[in-house]
Amino acid sequence: MPILELEAIEKHFGGLNVIEDVTLGVDDGEILAVVGPNGAGKSTLLKLVVGLELPSGGRIRFRGRDITGAPTHRIRQTGIAMVEQTPRPFPTLTVLENAAIGALFGTPDRRPSEAEAVEVGKRMLSLVGLADRCDAHVDGLNLHELRFLELARALAGRPRLLLLDEVMAGLNESELRASIEMVRAIRDELGVTVVWVEHVMAAVVELAERAVVLDFGRIIADGAPEEVMRAPRVVEAYLGAAGGAADA
Repeated sequence: MPILELEAIEKHFGGLNVIEDVTLGVDDGEILAVVGPNGAGKSTLLKLVVGLELPSGGRIRFRGRDITGAPTHRIRQTGIAMVEQTPRPFPTLTVLENAAIGALFGTPDRRPSEAEAVEVGKRMLSLVGLADRCDAHVDGLNLHELRFLELARALAGRPRLLLLDEVMAGLNESELRASIEMVRAIRDELGVTVVWVEHVMAAVVELAERAVVLDFGRIIADGAPEEVMRAPRVVEAYLGAAGGAADA
């Protein structure tokens, strides 16, 4: 059984159809990339899963449980975490304190002590390469480091499913390489399923086992990354988006 199931999902903003009839299953332990031109509905799809947006139609199930329309904090407690494009750290706390909060407010089956939360925070900061910044304040971190702090905080809550929204955007070559290995370790070492919105196609081809392509809110391709990126409809969607940008 898939860990995440989307059935005929729709999202409308007024008269604009942002997501149209999306049916998708994500297997436990999979790294799935969601790609597509700008404005295709990728980020909106993730927000629907975690309850930041409510679907206009369809059902969402996680581990067989219907979570459609549930409050965001309840969805988080079922074992789903999301790292968005824009980091939102707690500005008055240290890096370690930010990470430890994720352990305190993760899944509700066992609330750790403060000392246990700190240890979990340290382990997650080590995983994302921020072990040497534990005592730093967040205003001293760059955007790349802030994104990874958000990731450490999400992982500290022991999610079963992690949603990533373009966390590799703007990275240099060495940072990109480290990020690819880190996401792979999250799946392999922590057993976390990953659904990942990304524009960096080289990373998608190397890391994802499967890619789903959205265009105008609809799935137009689903399969191995190298194969779907060669599909005529996908090429047309990307070339059309590039042409539209050039004409604007």
